[in-house]
Amino acid sequence: MKRLKKLLALVLALAMVFALASCGGGSGSGSKGSETPLVVGYLPFSSKFSPFFSSTSYDKDVAQMTQLGILNNDRTGAIIYNGIEGETHEYNGTDYTYYGPANLVVTENSDGTVYYDFTLREDLKFSDGTPVTIDDLIFSYYTILDPTYDGSMTLYSMPIEGLDAYRSGMETLFNLLVKAGRDNKDFTNWTEEQQTAFWADLDQAGAAFCQEIVDYVVEAGKVTDASDVAGAAAAWGVDGLAAGATTADMFNALAENYKWDLATVSATEAAPGGSALFDLMKDYDSYAIGVQTGNSAPNISGIQKTGDYSLRIVATEVDATMIYQLAINISPMHYYGNADLYDYENNSFGFPKGDLSIAREKISQPMGAGPYKFLKFENGVVNFEANDSYYRGAPATKYVNFQEMQEKDKLNGILTNTLDISDPTFSQDTVKAIEEANGGELTGKVVTSETSDFLGYGYIGMNAKNVSVAGDPGSDASKALRKAFGTIFSVYRDVSIDSYYGERASVINYPISNTSWAAPRPTDEGYRVAFSQDAQGNEIYTSGMDADARYAAAKAAALTFFEAAGYTVSGGKVTAAPAGAKMEYEVLIPADGSGDHPTFMVLTLAKEALAELGINLIVTDVKDGNQLWNGLDAGTVEMWVAAWGATVDPDMYQIYFADVANGGANAGGDNNKYCIADAELDNMIMTARKSTDQNYRKAMYKACLDTIIDWGCEVPVYQRQDVVVYSTSRVDLDSVTKDITPFYKWNAEIENIKLK
Repeated sequence: MKRLKKLLALVLALAMVFALASCGGGSGSGSKGSETPLVVGYLPFSSKFSPFFSSTSYDKDVAQMTQLGILNNDRTGAIIYNGIEGETHEYNGTDYTYYGPANLVVTENSDGTVYYDFTLREDLKFSDGTPVTIDDLIFSYYTILDPTYDGSMTLYSMPIEGLDAYRSGMETLFNLLVKAGRDNKDFTNWTEEQQTAFWADLDQAGAAFCQEIVDYVVEAGKVTDASDVAGAAAAWGVDGLAAGATTADMFNALAENYKWDLATVSATEAAPGGSALFDLMKDYDSYAIGVQTGNSAPNISGIQKTGDYSLRIVATEVDATMIYQLAINISPMHYYGNADLYDYENNSFGFPKGDLSIAREKISQPMGAGPYKFLKFENGVVNFEANDSYYRGAPATKYVNFQEMQEKDKLNGILTNTLDISDPTFSQDTVKAIEEANGGELTGKVVTSETSDFLGYGYIGMNAKNVSVAGDPGSDASKALRKAFGTIFSVYRDVSIDSYYGERASVINYPISNTSWAAPRPTDEGYRVAFSQDAQGNEIYTSGMDADARYAAAKAAALTFFEAAGYTVSGGKVTAAPAGAKMEYEVLIPADGSGDHPTFMVLTLAKEALAELGINLIVTDVKDGNQLWNGLDAGTVEMWVAAWGATVDPDMYQIYFADVANGGANAGGDNNKYCIADAELDNMIMTARKSTDQNYRKAMYKACLDTIIDWGCEVPVYQRQDVVVYSTSRVDLDSVTKDITPFYKWNAEIENIKLK
């Protein structure tokens, strides 16, 4: 499941920017009291606690304890524009006041440009007492927008005036060396000695990277002989290695599969719990330096200092997602850069362009203007101390510890009074254990539970290329084929999700998280249950149908779709497939080899129903999730089960935009695993981006969702709940964050939380 966690961590990066700075209610009352630390249970960290380079959600939480975001949001994800004065927003019947370090005025101009004018509070300080000025924010923007920046933030994709001119004409030495190859004879930009050393370093890192994969495969029992690298590679999805192959051979095969896009190799192929490829290099930082390869602007003309505490950012066009991308942390230039190298008027921004080595050196030692100061990370514990300079007041609890542990130990830590707060998976076992401890309730004398919807949703996916007719993924026949399966899958969602989650999840009918303002509601015009019409557009279900009648109606409707797809249907069964289609398809589900997944019953019941119709659905329960993720990357999977994470803004570009003209709808290497290639959908996605009118965008996204459903590539299944648990006996529950949401989590007001 590591790949899925990585994906979720990346797509949630924008929301995480706000997590600890979105203060509502009163400020902390001071940290002079008890020296007993507040202990929070976390899954293992990766020690990348940088506001610029952290990637996992756990590392981001560590970094954010020390950081101050320029923009905050409320419990619905709405931006707070007047952070200095504060804004009061109602949520769930209660008025909450939100503050922040800055005000923002957004102006859409008649020429199509947009001004983002920030004004900082003038009393902000970093935890070491150094004043915060607009120069720190400018430094932070330039760090993230540097041509060599390789962190998870994607602000560089926004239409900032002059950004392309600034980032052009420079590439990292690493990328240039990889592109040139190990046999390169042109030493214009580096020496032969550098090239030799680079490939030696990369080769040993690649071999070590693949050794971790081999070790994992052996430990998982997929291969019994630890020396059988070829066998382990095949089990991992890397075929074709000769007997006696080495881990170096395996790495070269992996690199070739990804056309030497090593960043993607590192992000998607690491063994669960293993290292990132670049972390295994002995001297990666020296190759991350930028090399001038052409003309490049000396500054970003759209980043304009307007005062000691004010800044204007100019966008060349409206982009509704840009405001969330601009919500970065104000990180200290004197710590992550070099204040002596800052001269705004002469285009020097706190570090040499193309050289982020100072920021990289501090990757495991965060510092900023957030509520807490990072002390150390050792023996599996991250130690924090209250930042008495925090602009909302010194935190109520002087010390906080983030304790590493396995998932199974999170709730047990609360029950045994070794943890104060944690977030166990909200499974049936978790519910049962909490209720047993509390005498039948989710909140009681031992555990206090706070639930919120998960920022994402579960789905069943289909690859349009692999589940198609006559090799035409976008034809009406291909869509009908996928809708036949979608109709069967969808009718079993209610019984399956209720069985697995009970009241802790609900069935959804559109491929979007219900946490989003753009999600269609049952009361909205045009709302309909997913896959509830037959091939002729007739409604499949009536209000009086019981479950068995619905199942029968779904099977009858599926036959109309198979027939529309060109299948031969006779006697209530499918008897032959059209050219390019099949009588048998496979669906992969990462259910740990034991069927432990909320959608597993859907597939089991669907398999039985499809068998009655003459179609064989092979349900493959993969214990090793990498089998699924490797197949998705390679474009070989026909159908699969997974979950998407979501961001504050419902922009659909990352997942559904195909860029038909440029061949973007490929089989792997991007997030468009469905291989939907629809020019009209692309146009709607981009049109929705270019408006800030939420009502207009919601209508446009509804049209996008209808198109996605029409392709039949995604069956929305469920929206589940998350839970945060507190030790009732140890935590002052009046001090914890109230009305938590996916956009406003338990730690949003951590400066107020205290022990009894």
